[in-house]
Amino acid sequence: MTTAGQLGTAPESAGGRRVGSPVVSVVATTPETVLADVERAMRLAGAERVLSTDVETLLKINISWQHWYPGCSTTPWQLEGVVRGLQNMGHRNDGLIAAHNGTVVVDSFEGEVNNKHKPVQDKYGLRTVHLDTPPEPWVLYEPKAEMQVLYDIYPEGIEIPALFAGKNIVHLPTMKTHVFTTMTGAMKNAFGGLLHRKRHWTHSVIHETLVDLLAIQQEIHPGIFAVTDGTFAGDGPGPRAMRWHIKDRIVAGADQVAVDAVVASMMGFDPLSIKFIRLAHERGLGVGDMRDIEVVGDEPDISRVNWNFADNENTFASQGQKLIYWGPLKPLENMLLRSPLAGWAYAASNVYHNGYWLNTIGKGRVRKALRTEWGRLWAEGY
Repeated sequence: MTTAGQLGTAPESAGGRRVGSPVVSVVATTPETVLADVERAMRLAGAERVLSTDVETLLKINISWQHWYPGCSTTPWQLEGVVRGLQNMGHRNDGLIAAHNGTVVVDSFEGEVNNKHKPVQDKYGLRTVHLDTPPEPWVLYEPKAEMQVLYDIYPEGIEIPALFAGKNIVHLPTMKTHVFTTMTGAMKNAFGGLLHRKRHWTHSVIHETLVDLLAIQQEIHPGIFAVTDGTFAGDGPGPRAMRWHIKDRIVAGADQVAVDAVVASMMGFDPLSIKFIRLAHERGLGVGDMRDIEVVGDEPDISRVNWNFADNENTFASQGQKLIYWGPLKPLENMLLRSPLAGWAYAASNVYHNGYWLNTIGKGRVRKALRTEWGRLWAEGY
């Protein structure tokens, strides 16, 4: 079990950085070398030490939209690079499990096809599970750590997938912004895996929820690792209605807080100003202070990287949600989002994203992305 001390919370050394600081790798990549570059990022960040070959390993795929949109969901080369890297580190294919989750607005079966995860899964013969779909069972779990909000949201008890306990997990997020959490990455990738379809009930306390979930992960997984794809990165009102940018980077590490801190810093944000990073850092679940994170790989001075991504943009849909979660409509939250009336919100989101935004803005951006070298890899390589 990985402990907070192993993740870099030891006393400061004479050089100023803590002894045992978490290592996060930042690797430059190209479409021609990306599979090898993913493995290099994993090895630089210590994946072999963290992920035992003696237990099965979950590959937690991120599908933020069932449609392909640059920077939105796990890329096929990200998934394949991790599978090949784990193979080369001694993991057996039959011990690797591709784990998907749907949401109230995203179909994971459609998403794994449209985002070209399925060809990779089939190529390597991976066992594939869709966590929100029978027969995958969910079980009650009583965390040892104190929960900040999950028992308030789920007083009947916290359920997790029965499949998860005792297995390693590798998170496969992308580098993108988010309308509710500023950025989304390694920590938020657990949101889809560890919570069921009522996970949207936690949106009003999303930062505390992510910290609770990280505490649970550190109890149930022998090894936790993240490989974040920044080949395409998303800026603006994510996770869907974003502007894509080619950034040619892979970020990897075992400390989920540190990985997200490095990604946030590269985007141009102060990591400790992002609430879930700060809360996890303060609870000793990882390291969110860039001064105490060792960055290795192809960025010799990570402090000079600033992509100036925007953190204050909304879509029409997110503006409405924020009025409910944190605005004048807060007293109506239970009625609007936790009753049979909630269907209106899902329908509105689908109409906006899958109807209006995709057809008026998104498809044009997709066509432009397909003319890039990464777009050609997506279109022709998988």
